[in-house]
Order: sequence, then C-alpha cells, then structure tokens
Amino acid sequence: MKDHLLHHSLPRRDASGTLRRLKVALRDDRGSATAEYAIATMAAVGFAGLLVAILHGDEVKALLTQIIRTALTAGV
Repeated sequence: MKDHLLHHSLPRRDASGTLRRLKVALRDDRGSATAEYAIATMAAVGFAGLLVAILHGDEVKALLTQIIRTALTAGV
C-alpha cells in the first residue's frame, strides 16, 4: 500500500532532469587542459629529479668532463 504512495511522490521530471544534468556534467571538459598541464608538469619535475640524481654520481661527472675536454681539444 505504501509502495504506490512512494512511487507517486517522486516526480519523473526530477529523475530525467537529474539524468540530463549528469550527462551534461560528464560531457563537460572544462578544466581538462589544466589537469593535462598539471600531469605534464609533474612528469617533467620527476624526470628532472631523476636527471639530478644521475648527474650527481662521480662516474657521470667524469664522463661528462671527458666529453667536454674531447670536444674542446678536437681542433687543436
């Protein structure tokens, strides 16, 4: 007996309006470019941190120094 009262107390247009608003919200891509830039920036920061960690090693410093010396003295 209460089921039919509950069913009639919820208007159909509210449900369809909610569904329509949900569809619009899911299709809305505002802010997606900002999120993409944030992800790309975080990836770049992570890569820069990795490079800093690698370049602090003594072997890498020696290798880079040797490459620079070879490049500068190649014409002499």
